[in-house]
Parts: sequence; structure tokens; C-alpha cells
Amino acid sequence: MRFVSVCLWSPWGLLLCQLSRCLGSPSPSTAPDKKMGSQGLRFRLAGFPRKPYEGRVEIQRAGEWGTICDDDFTLQAAHVLCRELGFTEATGWTHSAKYGPGTGRIWLDNLSCRGTEQSVTECASRGWGNSDCTHDEDSGVICKDQRLPGFSDSNIIEVEHHLQVEEVRLRPAVGWGRRPLPVTEGLVEVRLPDGWLKVCDKGWSPHNSHVICGMLGFPGEKKVNMAFYRLLAQRQQHSFGLHEVACVGTEAHLSLCSLEFYRANDTTRCPGGAPVVVSCVAGPLYSMSSGQKKQQSKPQGEALVRLKGGAHPGEGRVEVLKAGTWGTVCDRKWDLQAASVVCRELGFGSAREALTGARMGQGMGAIHLSEVRCSGQESSLWKCPSKNITAEDCSHSQDAGVRCNLPYTGVDTKIRLSGGRSRHEGRVEVQIGGPGRLHWGLICGDDWGTLEAMVACRQLGLGYANHGLQETWYWDSGNITEVVMSGVRCTGMELSLDQCAHHGTHITCKRTGTRFTAGVICSETSDLLLHSALVQETAYIEDRPLHMLYCAAEENCLASSARLANWPYGHRRLLRFSSQIHNLGRADFRPKAGRHSWVWHECHGHYHSMDIFTHYDILTPNGTKVAEGHKASFCLEDTECQEDVSKRYECANFGEQGITVGCWDLYRHDIDCQWIDITDVKPGNYILQVVINPNFEVAESDFTNNAMKCNCKYDGHRIWVHNCHIGDAFSEEANRRFERYPGQTSNQVV
Repeated sequence: MRFVSVCLWSPWGLLLCQLSRCLGSPSPSTAPDKKMGSQGLRFRLAGFPRKPYEGRVEIQRAGEWGTICDDDFTLQAAHVLCRELGFTEATGWTHSAKYGPGTGRIWLDNLSCRGTEQSVTECASRGWGNSDCTHDEDSGVICKDQRLPGFSDSNIIEVEHHLQVEEVRLRPAVGWGRRPLPVTEGLVEVRLPDGWLKVCDKGWSPHNSHVICGMLGFPGEKKVNMAFYRLLAQRQQHSFGLHEVACVGTEAHLSLCSLEFYRANDTTRCPGGAPVVVSCVAGPLYSMSSGQKKQQSKPQGEALVRLKGGAHPGEGRVEVLKAGTWGTVCDRKWDLQAASVVCRELGFGSAREALTGARMGQGMGAIHLSEVRCSGQESSLWKCPSKNITAEDCSHSQDAGVRCNLPYTGVDTKIRLSGGRSRHEGRVEVQIGGPGRLHWGLICGDDWGTLEAMVACRQLGLGYANHGLQETWYWDSGNITEVVMSGVRCTGMELSLDQCAHHGTHITCKRTGTRFTAGVICSETSDLLLHSALVQETAYIEDRPLHMLYCAAEENCLASSARLANWPYGHRRLLRFSSQIHNLGRADFRPKAGRHSWVWHECHGHYHSMDIFTHYDILTPNGTKVAEGHKASFCLEDTECQEDVSKRYECANFGEQGITVGCWDLYRHDIDCQWIDITDVKPGNYILQVVINPNFEVAESDFTNNAMKCNCKYDGHRIWVHNCHIGDAFSEEANRRFERYPGQTSNQVV
């Protein structure tokens, strides 16, 4: 732990502080400027597992150590506290006692800082010692591993040398550096101040191996052929740093287990023992790349748990399947044990973080579970005790999430960006070739789009894709000019570009030259979701006279047979409904085209920022399209927002178009083109399908929830629409039943 004193509590200290105010404070480039308001306060980082520049923030006031509640805690507050601790700035902060609950007083609650304060005493709060929190809500900080210039030993009031395990790895006994990744079997090494050291195997148990494999991103472990390794150990010298490890098996990190470090003066280490060897079982997502048998990656039935909204594999909002419908989990009593059960169930390792407060975005629909209490030994979240939830118990602002430990695959070393203004954008370069023949090259921009950019950004570890660019002439390519990959087509779910379909060694580019190579811009993105219940509630049929449809015909909102009608006489039969489109992502949804390229439509008197924003289709049970409609983005704006969100987009007076995070855009049933022309549709059972952003023109974090389907039954005069749901809201079996018997049940007449 590192403890910091801000000012010396003495008359000389007071005099120096007063002189510094008169003569001017020292520049931050020479020494940290500490205010008198922090007199008598001491700061330290505590908890585990952690690195020296992160941990639970503890403050000593009036001789008593205490913590800070995470209510209203922000990155700005973390900046102030990191500077108090002698670091230049914060890179992140944590909540819900990530580094373990503290003890004693909770000194500060509802801490609100601008980020520029010189002392935490300048920030607003409820007052010293005034808190309604528990230590399960202790906040922590992650500081940049860079000290403030001039931060000398005189600022450090106490240093406690405490060894802890920060990193663990498996080192193959043979072929180090040449084995395929991820490494699933090898000698366990822990990183200590003296370097990477082995662990003594005396008293080692399968529970210990389970914890090690979880830390390394693997859901389970298996037995090892120790005869080979013991023979090898007799021929090699090993340096040991750890012994007497005793885990229960539910720990998320080795530091949480009982263990002993060898002291520097221990001359005999691990007598009669050998280095620990562990063999892990890779999850389905990684088993093929690690060379394990195919049957190990075969899924056992449909998953009962999934993650949504995460930018990286192994992270996201937790959703569970109940009665054929997916729903979320309330974050009450959500902890690392429950999160680890989810991670292992999905084929990852133990949990790095148990996320609360909808950190991975808010879901929609049902909340199936609350107050989940797992021991960590359960094989499924459904086997953990939980509380039956009611509508009043929880809201989607409390949706639980996880970040899981993942195996190291090395795919991030085979891709890079060049020429961009920041590390999040640039021309994509990939590494190809075998050992001794590795070289970097470019990707042909033909057919490169949002889905391919999603995979590239994921492989780079930069999260979501904002744009996939086919021309990158404005980015300098440096000395890399060879195109080494073409015809890349991804589904958007792959872990790396080499898992996508491509031309292989036969490079074919329609447009040659480095200016037509692929590029990406990675950033947070939106996530659009249609309110399916509103479609079901508002659907109805209207016979609309042709003389009222001239503008709609101009915008191609009618079936092709309308061109043969006897205008202006007669009518068209329209299936009308309202659509309410929510943005549940982490960034505003903005049109792909800038305002300069929006198209003015004189007939309706508005601009189109996207030619096709939604597709409306009537399908037969076998998927044949019998009627269709489309909706241009007549006006993307914030119709309504959640209570704590302000509207940002309004179409009036050529205003900016978009949908803010936490807001929704409402297209009422009574506006033009908010329909499907079903004049030529025969009576029968059908599927109504609505797809948002169908051409993937604008990047989103999740495209699987962009489609909505309903059963509908049409008798030639009336239509029944029911069972409306988002495309990924049902189980696979429920979806099969839905498509097998469309329109066979009717619970609403409209």
C-alpha cells in the first residue's frame, strides 16, 4: 500500500503554505500543488487483487481511516484523488467494492468534483462522515502509472511492502514461443518483483488449478500427465516464489486464496517438490484455435444465458432464458461469484468484474432474476438461489453485467492501424506469413463495410466500429503498399479478420492503389431497438384514396401495381402502424451522410438524411415476400427521452438529425409511408417483419436486435397482428414454433 500526506501539520507547514499563496503556487511541472484544505488528511490505495497504481481509496481523517462511497462518483473525482496520491491522472474508476469492502468510517458520499480541484476538500459532498452507504459500495480508482514531477519521498508518510500476485501465466515445458495460442497446458508462473517464478506443487489441489484456469480465461481444468513433467523437472533448475497455496475453488483471483511467499533469505525452496503444472480446458470459442478435440466445443443444447451490449468478447449485459423469452438480471446483490458462474457457463474464465447499474446498457422487456446468490461452484446461473421478481422490484437501469477473463490468443498483434489522427482510426494493416517470413500488408477496400470494421476493431481491442471505409487516400500509408488480403466478408461475430471469408492467396481488387484500401474508425456506437408492443397495439387497415397518395407515390412508398392504377380514382389498402425506435447504445445514432448531402423532398417538405431507414415486409411462412414498404429517415429526432436525459436532435428549421442515447424517435401510424401496401395480398397467415437500419449503413453495437417479427392473419377485410417480438427475444424453439404456425392464434383484433 502507498500512503500520502498532503501538508505537514506544524507551524512551519502553515507558514510555508501561506508563503506559497503569497508568492504563487509552484508549477505542476515541478511539484504537485497541495492546498491547505487537505491538511491532516492522508490517502492510500488498498484492497486486492490490484496493481500499485489502483485500488480502493482510503482517507485518514482525525486519525481514523475510512472509504468513499461510489454514489455519484465520476472520473473527475478519480482525477483529483489520483493527484492526491501522487499520480498524474486517472484512467478509470471502480464501484461496488471491486477491490474488496473496506472497514471503519465511510468518510465521503455523493462526491462531486470538476476534475480541476487541487484537493478533494474542494469537491462537493454530503459532508465528512455523512453517508447512507455500506462498504459494499466502496469506490476505487485506477491511476495512470506515472508519478507527478517533484512528488518526493517527503510526501509518503508510510510504505507497507506487501507482496501480491499480479499476473499468472502458463509456460509450456517445450516449444516456448512456438506453440499455438492460447496456451492451455504448462508450468504455472507468477509475476513477482523478482520476475516470473514457479509455484511449488506441495499440497496442490484441483481447486487451485480451477482458480488458475479461471484467471487465464478457461472455464475448467483437467488432469495432467505428471510423469513427463517430473522427469523434465529433474533436468532443469527452477526458481520458486510461491508455496502453500490453498484455494476453495470459487475465488476469482489467486490473491484471494491462502498462500505463502518465499522470503529472500530462504535458501531451500520446495524441497522434494516440483513446479506446479496445470492443464486447462478451452471454451467453445477458443477450443479449435488451441487444437483441442472438436467434440469438446460442441454445444450442449441451447444456451440459457447470453451477453448483450459488450464491445469485447466475454463482456456484456447478462440475459437469461425463461419460458422461451430472454430477459435481464437485476443487479441487487450481484457479485463476483455470480458473475464467474455466468462467465464459466459461457465458456470463458472467472469474472474480472461484476458490473451493476446497467454499465453495459439497458435491456428491454422482462427482468427475470433478482438477488442472485451464487457460491461460485454452480454450473449455471439458474442453479443459484434467487428472488422472484415483481415489476416494482427493479428497473432496467439496474441491469447486471459482467467482464470475463479471456484466454490470450495474440490476434491483436496481427493487426494495426496507420495514418490516423488517433490510435482509434486509420488504414488497416494485417500481418501474414509463417515463421521467419512475416510481413505487413493492406486490405483491399472492395466490399469493405460496417461488419468487417466491427471485426477489425474487436481484434484491435478498440471496441465497436463507427465506420468502415473503402477509401483511405487521406491517411498516409507510410512504406506499406502491398495489398495482401481481398474479398473480406464477415458476419460481424468473428474474433479476427482471418476467420472471415476472403480470397486467400489470390488477391483480386477492382480498384488498385493504396488509396482504395480498407480503413476503420473505432468508437462507441448506438444500438437501435424497436418497441414491438407498440406495433401490435396500433396496427390497422386503411383504404386510402389515390388522390391522397401522390406524395407517397413520388417517394416509392406504394406497391409497383399502383403505377397501373386509374389515378386519381380508386384506393390502396394499407397496413398502418406506429413505430417507436429506442437508442440503447453508448453513442448517439447519427445519419451516415452529412447535412450537405441530405436530399430535399418538396412534396412532403422535409429532408431525407438516409434513403432507407427501415424495411417493412409481409412474408409467407417459408419466407417469401408478398408485400413490402420502406421508410426513409424523414426526420430522425428525439421525440421523448428518459427522465434524466435531455433531447438533442430536432428536425425543425433544418436542425441536426439523430437519436440520443436514452431517447426514442416515434413515427406515428398516421404519417405518410408509415405502412405496407397490401392491396395485392391474398387472405392467409403471414409474418410481419420490420428491420431497422437494414443495409448496415450506420454502425451499431448489436445488429441481432434490429429485426422485429409478428404473426398476422388476414381474411381479406380485417387483420389480426399478435406475438410481436424482437428477432432475438425468443429461444430457438420458440422461434421455430412462431415460423411454423404463423397466424394460428390470435389474441388481439386490430
